Amino acid sequence: MHFDLNNLIRQNIKDLQPYSSARSEFSGEARVFLDANENSFGSPIKNLSITETDYNRYPDPLQWDLKKKIATIKNTDAEKMLLGNGSDECIDLLFRAFCNPQKDNVIICPPTYGMYKVYANINDVEAKEVNLLLNFQLDIKSLEASIDENTKMIFLCSPNNPTGNSLDREDIEIILNNFDGIVVIDEAYINYSRHRSFLKELNEYPNLVVMQTFSKAWGLAALRLGVVFASAEIIEVLNKIKPPYNINQATQELAMLALDHLQQVNEMIKTTIREREFLENKLKQLSIVEKVYPSDTNFLLVKIKEATSVYNLLKTKGIIVRNRSNVVLCDDCLRITVGTKEENDVLIQILQNF
Repeated sequence: MHFDLNNLIRQNIKDLQPYSSARSEFSGEARVFLDANENSFGSPIKNLSITETDYNRYPDPLQWDLKKKIATIKNTDAEKMLLGNGSDECIDLLFRAFCNPQKDNVIICPPTYGMYKVYANINDVEAKEVNLLLNFQLDIKSLEASIDENTKMIFLCSPNNPTGNSLDREDIEIILNNFDGIVVIDEAYINYSRHRSFLKELNEYPNLVVMQTFSKAWGLAALRLGVVFASAEIIEVLNKIKPPYNINQATQELAMLALDHLQQVNEMIKTTIREREFLENKLKQLSIVEKVYPSDTNFLLVKIKEATSVYNLLKTKGIIVRNRSNVVLCDDCLRITVGTKEENDVLIQILQNF
């Protein structure tokens, strides 16, 4: 027998460029994490216990208690909701449900969240790239020209990662009104934005899918809990293909507890926005900073002289940020998560001495 693993791997997996985080690129011990857009101010469940539960039983496969609680806060219906093991599982399920491998395509708008393209590649689906304009808004004409009979989905991240800005609402509505496929609006950072969510438009647009997450404002990144809001018909399709127990019991219980502390979450959001404004003002005063882009998120995209050298210096100091210099339209840019006041002070002090 001559076993050759290489002959068994699907070609699209061989060609796959996997997602890479700043922490996967970092070796050593870090003291300040400003790379992954987590909530720097903690979570509402830090000191809560769920040890009374007996974990020998499988969890509710459709997470009804948790969905009903989320639905009350979001003013929507539990039947119009799917919970995923992070937003990443939600993205993957959308590809599996609606895209035929090697036939269909989706449209993404770089610079944007990298996992849309990764999951397209994993599922052997073409990801057409229509770059944002220089002001980080949608290029509507180019986007419409890219749509063909095999275009099944358009992914829009608003507020956008890594740029931090919200996409123009009228542009999104143009797409919703004129595209026959599914429009996915990723609202992972909506809690930090002055713009309203598209959740209220679910009844108006049957092709609309809204994604949100507990990883950012809710401070629960470690639980891996993403949410899809869509029509009951779309949710029914996704429920058919999701793993039966994709949200474990501990995650369901901890999320339920967190939902009882909405005021604490709102206070953390206010604190984050206040620190974002402080950090933005301090960065603008530095001679090495060329531009701080407007942000509706808990991070800032910063155009900086010798960005890669600055990134490497920060690594030596145990401070992790995200180097976005190799991303389209983000030349010489670092993405910096808003930290606590102490973390932001340490960052600014080091940058002042560069």
